[in-house]
Amino acid sequence: MNGSVDAGVPVLSAQRLGKEYGARTAVRDVSFDIHAGQVLGVLGPNGAGKSTIVRIITGLLDPSRGGVLFRGVPVAEQFEPFRQSLGYVPEQADVYGFLTGWEYVEMICTLRGLDRRDYRQRALTLFDNFQLAEARNQPMGAYSKGMRQRVVLIAALIHNPAFLVLDEPFSGLDVTSILVFRRLIELLAARGKAIFFSSPSLEHLEQVSTHLLVLRSGSVVASGTKDEVRMKHGGASLTENFQQLADPSDTEAIARWIMEATIAGGS
Repeated sequence: MNGSVDAGVPVLSAQRLGKEYGARTAVRDVSFDIHAGQVLGVLGPNGAGKSTIVRIITGLLDPSRGGVLFRGVPVAEQFEPFRQSLGYVPEQADVYGFLTGWEYVEMICTLRGLDRRDYRQRALTLFDNFQLAEARNQPMGAYSKGMRQRVVLIAALIHNPAFLVLDEPFSGLDVTSILVFRRLIELLAARGKAIFFSSPSLEHLEQVSTHLLVLRSGSVVASGTKDEVRMKHGGASLTENFQQLADPSDTEAIARWIMEATIAGGS
C-alpha cells in the first residue's frame, strides 16, 4: 500500500477539536492530519469519542472548540466544495426502505448535483461489482443489512470523492465483500484518496491503515504511522497496543470471570 507522506497541504486537518455535551466532555484537544494517499485508522473503546469526531469532520456537528481545514482552508468557508469532495459511509446504514437501491443512489446523485449522464454507467458498474445488479430495482426494505451497506458504499463512491470517511464500513458485509472492500481501500489510497477509517476490528485497521490515531476518554493517547506507534511501545502488536493505550481493562481476567460464572453450578 502507498504509505508515503505527502509533503504538501493535508487534504484534511483537525485542529485541537473539543466537544462538550453539557458537563460531559466527549472530545478533548484532538488534532490530526490526513494527506493524499493516507489511511488514518482510528480506534478506541466505546465512549472514546470516535463517533463525535466523525460527525464533526463531516460537518454534521459543530465543535465546541477548534476547527477542521480542507486543503488548508476552514471547512466553514468552503462547505459546498468540501461536501462535493466527501464520501461518507456512516456506522448505521439508515435508508428509505420504500426506495429501491437504484433510486437511493439516484437520490444521492441528485442531491450532489451530478449529471445523470456522468453517473449512470458508473452506478451500473458499481452495482454489478458489488453483486447487486439483480436487486437494484427491489425495495431496500427487503434487503439484508449487508446489501443495504453495499448500496451506501456505492453512494459514497459514485462521485469519485477526494476524501472518504468510513465509519465501521464493514458492518453487515459477508467475508467476500469485506475482502473486496478492504482491497478497494488500499487501491483508493494508492490513487491519492485521503481516508479516515474507524473500525472496531483491530485486524482490519492493521491491514489497511497507514497511520493510527488511538483514543481514550476523548483524548489522543497515541498517533503516527503504524510503525511509529508500534516502536513507541516496544514493538508490540496492534492488539497489545490497544490494550495498553486505549482499553486498560484486564481482558484476561474478565474473560476468566465470565467463564467461571458460566460454568458455576454446572455438571
